[in-house]
Amino acid sequence: MTIELRPEDSVQYDILSLGEVMLRLDPGDARITTTRNFTVWEGGGEYNVARGMRRCFRKRSGIVTSLVDNGVGRLIEDFILQGGVDSSLIKWREDDGLGRASRNGLNFTERGFGVRGAVGVSDRGYTAASQLKAGDIDWDHIFGELGSRWFHTGGIFAALSDTTADVVLEAVQAARRHGTIISYDLNYRPSLWSSIGGKARAQEVNRAIAPYIDVMIGNEEDFTACLGLEIEGVDENLTELEVSSFHAMIQNAIKEFPNFKAVGTTMRGVKSASINDWGAVAWSEEDGFVEAIHRPDMEIFDRVGGGDSFASGLIYGLLEGEGIERAVNYGAAHGALAMTTPGDTSMATKDEVVRLAQGGSARVRR
Repeated sequence: MTIELRPEDSVQYDILSLGEVMLRLDPGDARITTTRNFTVWEGGGEYNVARGMRRCFRKRSGIVTSLVDNGVGRLIEDFILQGGVDSSLIKWREDDGLGRASRNGLNFTERGFGVRGAVGVSDRGYTAASQLKAGDIDWDHIFGELGSRWFHTGGIFAALSDTTADVVLEAVQAARRHGTIISYDLNYRPSLWSSIGGKARAQEVNRAIAPYIDVMIGNEEDFTACLGLEIEGVDENLTELEVSSFHAMIQNAIKEFPNFKAVGTTMRGVKSASINDWGAVAWSEEDGFVEAIHRPDMEIFDRVGGGDSFASGLIYGLLEGEGIERAVNYGAAHGALAMTTPGDTSMATKDEVVRLAQGGSARVRR
């Protein structure tokens, strides 16, 4: 498929992401409630995409976010820098010494195992990123003077506060003005929307953003909860759906939002926290429906971030001018590999992704 991208030599970035970056505290094999030690990572739905694009696919990426200028904020920045993501667009907030006015977000995450599912406990109230509001970021400078070929954001950042939804709208409108391709991961999290209007507010916000999006990403719950799309004969809480149901869902989406140039959705069947069926379906206006290699009974080490790595693999394929079939296979392969390592972010290489996307196995390489 063909997506009209800005020339590579005319812009500073291949991709920019807008979203919150938190400190992830991981108890490893223990529980949050019983551990005495945490391994620390950085993570955030929209950020993970930019990091995957840089670390795995070697693209020039940056993050637009806000952090409080204290030890925790600088630790998060250090992780961002280690991942190769440009941090110059971070909006730093002054530390008030207590976190009364603004703070940095924490995310305690259990990986889960077997019948014990993954658990996330977020501590992100009053964070610097959640207090961003329209007018705080000079988007015309970012997309006009600096320039980016691609812009990515999503429903997690949009749900952080009433003002962050306005920031997303302001950003996608500016990106559109400057000819930047826009992707959006719906990433529905009921806990984020519950105190600000629930599913009705999620649909109001996401339906206002959707007309500006070129590439829409999500799973079956995302499309039904965030966009109010119906899938005939199925319950939105199902963990596994037939491919034909995904086709019907996507068809409903592109009928209502004809601006979508491509749609990508993961297919996950949860048998246990450690064993999932994993695949993906995508659509483009040029190539129609395609399905990635399906991986039944795939072993999971840490499922958090698998969807974000799917998004970055899909975006990489489209950014490189590949067809939607190859792009969705890059996405499914990258997501699968990301779930074999700890932390939110990808530790995969481009060679590993390409090999797996082409049907490669886990046979030892010497």
